[in-house]
Amino acid sequence: MLAGKKILLIIGGGVAAYKSLLLIRDLQKQGAFVRCVLTPAGAEFVTPLSVGGLSGDRVYQELFDLTAEAEMGHIELSRSADLLVVAPTTADLMAKMANGLANDLASTLLLATDTPVMIAPSMNVRMWEHPATQKNLKTLKSRGVLTVGPDEGDMACGEYGYGRMAEPEVIADAIGDHFEFAASAETTLGTPQGLRGKRIVVTSGPTHEPIDPVRYIANRSSGKQGHAIAGALVAEGAEVILISGPTRLDAPSGCTLRAVETAEEMLSETLNALPADAVVCAAAVADYRVEAVAENKLKKDDENDARTLSLVENPDILKTISQLPNGRPELVIGFAAETEKVIDHASAKRARKGCDWIVANDVSTGTGTFGGDDNQVTLVRDAGNESWPKMSKDDVARRLATKISEALKP
Repeated sequence: MLAGKKILLIIGGGVAAYKSLLLIRDLQKQGAFVRCVLTPAGAEFVTPLSVGGLSGDRVYQELFDLTAEAEMGHIELSRSADLLVVAPTTADLMAKMANGLANDLASTLLLATDTPVMIAPSMNVRMWEHPATQKNLKTLKSRGVLTVGPDEGDMACGEYGYGRMAEPEVIADAIGDHFEFAASAETTLGTPQGLRGKRIVVTSGPTHEPIDPVRYIANRSSGKQGHAIAGALVAEGAEVILISGPTRLDAPSGCTLRAVETAEEMLSETLNALPADAVVCAAAVADYRVEAVAENKLKKDDENDARTLSLVENPDILKTISQLPNGRPELVIGFAAETEKVIDHASAKRARKGCDWIVANDVSTGTGTFGGDDNQVTLVRDAGNESWPKMSKDDVARRLATKISEALKP
């Protein structure tokens, strides 16, 4: 996917800048042409000579460079590329991008381009976790900026946590995935749209199983992934019925929302929405509900009061849809949120439920999947498992919509 692609690599300041040299080599091995911009801070860690020697081209550093402006203006430098990659992306560069600053060559290129941009953040864990950085990240993602990493691990400063720049081969894979998705989207998202005329049901969010009028059993699902999938399917031209448990999200424009609270209600609405060409069960349905819901709020009588709740199993929506004797959708997709042995458990779930595909993801502590904006999934199906790099939930949704479009082609 990288043969002949033109990559503009912006190298920010940080110990991880040495990885950018390896990234240049990885991209070139796959046929890409790499032109480099070295920030003043980046030049403190890697030299223009080493960058230029590997890239085989001049290294751009100064905004007010008369020679560079005569040969190729800084505006054209960014617009002539197929993708801008910022690696490493410092907290300072992220702040400049998010707030539209343009006081050096790198930030000016990033502000003046209409070319897709991918960032590979790299910074101290406290800087990464700071609300200002996270706000900037959210802003950049909302504008369509692609992200890869950061990873968790030991840092040069001696601390441990998220902030390590992704490895060069991972970034190179993410770049390849971007072009692969763009090529696929170009064929399926054009006119006519790949899913035009198809009816697809999507379940999303958690379910709330009442204990009494005040309390309920639920899980940590935000509904972000399911809602993103519904929106991506609408963009592909599908008629989408979104059946959602309680969330704080608005339904994507163009789909029909059917709001529910409990697993039983979600199953009923899903069956009522059939017939459909496909069903995507992205909701995190509570496995159990209280056998007898209290009519009034349960009171704690004293400090030593211990109460036992009798639970019964909820209906299995994915299994029910997958094993319908009549009117089964052509494609039934489930999700497997696991904390260990993700692929093994997802494969077993797929066999047990009888669905066509399972989208497996790791939701263990520290991944930030529940409630977060990113996801890293593996598509489990007969054609073989397909692991996708960490990306935004919107990007996961778009890629899944493309796969569904390919599967439902006549």
